[in-house]
Amino acid sequence: MTSRPFLRSLAVLAVASASAALTMTTWAAAPLGVDANRLSRHVKVISGDDYEGRGPATRAEKKTIAYIISQFKADGLKPGGDFLVPGGKDGKRGWTQAVPLGRFEIKGPIKAAFTSAGQVQPVTQGNEVSLRAAQTNVDRVSIKDAPVVFAGYGVTAPERNWDDFKGMDLHGKVVLVLVNDPDFETGKGDFGGKAMTYYGRWTYKYEEAARRGAAGLLVIHETAPAAYGWATVKNSNTNAQFDIVRAKPSDAHPLLEGWIQRDETVALFNKAGLDFEALKKKAQSRDFQPVVLKGTSFSTDFAVDHAVITSYNVLGLLPGTKHPDETVIYTAHWDHLGIGEPDAHGDRIYNGAVDNGTGVAALLELGRVFGKTPRTDRSEVFLAVTAEEKGLLGSAYYAAHPVYPLATTVADLNMDALDVYGRTRNMSTSGSGQTDLQDTLTRYLKAEGRYYSPDEEPEAGHFYRSDHFSFAKVGAPAISIGSGGDLIKGGPGAGKAAKAAYVKDRYHQPADEWSADWDLSGQVQDLNLLYRMGRDLANSRTWPAWKPNSEFKTIRDRTASLRK
Repeated sequence: MTSRPFLRSLAVLAVASASAALTMTTWAAAPLGVDANRLSRHVKVISGDDYEGRGPATRAEKKTIAYIISQFKADGLKPGGDFLVPGGKDGKRGWTQAVPLGRFEIKGPIKAAFTSAGQVQPVTQGNEVSLRAAQTNVDRVSIKDAPVVFAGYGVTAPERNWDDFKGMDLHGKVVLVLVNDPDFETGKGDFGGKAMTYYGRWTYKYEEAARRGAAGLLVIHETAPAAYGWATVKNSNTNAQFDIVRAKPSDAHPLLEGWIQRDETVALFNKAGLDFEALKKKAQSRDFQPVVLKGTSFSTDFAVDHAVITSYNVLGLLPGTKHPDETVIYTAHWDHLGIGEPDAHGDRIYNGAVDNGTGVAALLELGRVFGKTPRTDRSEVFLAVTAEEKGLLGSAYYAAHPVYPLATTVADLNMDALDVYGRTRNMSTSGSGQTDLQDTLTRYLKAEGRYYSPDEEPEAGHFYRSDHFSFAKVGAPAISIGSGGDLIKGGPGAGKAAKAAYVKDRYHQPADEWSADWDLSGQVQDLNLLYRMGRDLANSRTWPAWKPNSEFKTIRDRTASLRK
């Protein structure tokens, strides 16, 4: 479950930006040709039922990659992926970057139950709980009568003098934790108020449970702090899971990972003589002490099929004329959830039209526009990444094994789930104040008669939920830019309603399908801006920078001598 731009104010632009101001190209100097009909046609193709939801390591992957490559070729891009000969002795590249991944899938029935005060209460996969396939290379998950512990938000943050575990031995125990940060409910405290930190992400909570030796961790689902409903949780966790190939996966994953419904949790607390709301309130303080649910245990048993597979990132290249080793990168993830649990209508194909057919269409259309305009000084790279829906894995692999040096990566412009409701008066960002490019964005918008809006939902942690974050973690400065919600037709109210309806009824559900009724004029508007910004970066000597208080500045500064 990761970012979803406009519809969550999050069409992403991850950019390594510089303090020097860019010179904005004029419309006359930069012939633009972003075409709404082409955008729609691309989405219609790759989100059709015959593409089966674009799951990694399926026959749909080959079909999707073939389509992307065919469009890159037609638009004059060059292969920008791995060298065809190891070491690159002949200088020839292919279109893809191989991404080895561990694939994990639950096989057969799942037995799961809580025992409280001697009474066994079975729970059903997808209803009361959503259990993930174990990612620790085991053939079976078998837990018998594990004690259950409530550990607040599951956070250990020494720099904030915060520890929700207080030295409790978690070996052999199943831990229940709240989603998001301790500040979410009040909007103030040690974790930056409403803006989610990485401690609030469910991925962090699993990692911390693994570090502490817990048998398992279940995240308590509540819609507001999670920023999505139970349907999204169920659909994202009950299908095949993927991870990077790890030498010791148990360092990053406990044996059991999953989610539990709030109502089920409240019932468990009541049976143990505990008040859920009172303990949730205590968990917002650093004085919180973990609580064992007396007389409560958890058992589960299910088989896991696991294997190492190879998925692929796809890269198109337009070499720079003066500084070819410096790259501006546009990214979008091509994958979605594939085929999964049926919805109420029996539909099992998670088409992923908005998420992220729109991003792929944008990548292809920008490649076409750049392909028909004069080459830029720096190189332009168009990167379609795999396995974003499985934890930003394709972009994380690229960041760990960059095809082009990260030190001279100028910008990563990432697009994920774009506006399908028409033109807007504004644009927004996922998180605010990280890079000086935010000021540049404001200038570009002002030149168009539009305005910048800060992230409207910093508590949802969108900054950590899309592929730009993989670049940020290795020092390439990132700013996530999304279409705004102030629609020309209907204003902010219409934008908010459209977003809420998408998240509730279509996000990570089979209903996310292409529609001939979409108004893609907003996409054209925003992609024209992204084109101009990317082109200006590629024709400048600007090196975008993190702001002084950014957590990523130090990483970038280590390679400063490599940027001229």
